[in-house]
Amino acid sequence: MTYHAKVIAGGKIVIPADLRREFGIKDGDMLILERDAEGGLSIMTFEQSVRDSQRRARAIFGSDYSVDQFLKDRRADWGEE
Repeated sequence: MTYHAKVIAGGKIVIPADLRREFGIKDGDMLILERDAEGGLSIMTFEQSVRDSQRRARAIFGSDYSVDQFLKDRRADWGEE
């Protein structure tokens, strides 16, 4: 479905209520705006950004790679183990 948003005074974007409800966006929430490869604009919630980062990390390191394993590997690189 396509939605339209209006830019009002001060560069504020009015996000349609249906989308705010669907994505759980509340007053004061932080949103991430990002240019995409085609020159477009992507808007996501902070939680969506975290999940995307986690997905990218799993693609690189695998799903069984933990923070503990990462730290162990770094310590080994630094000669601490």
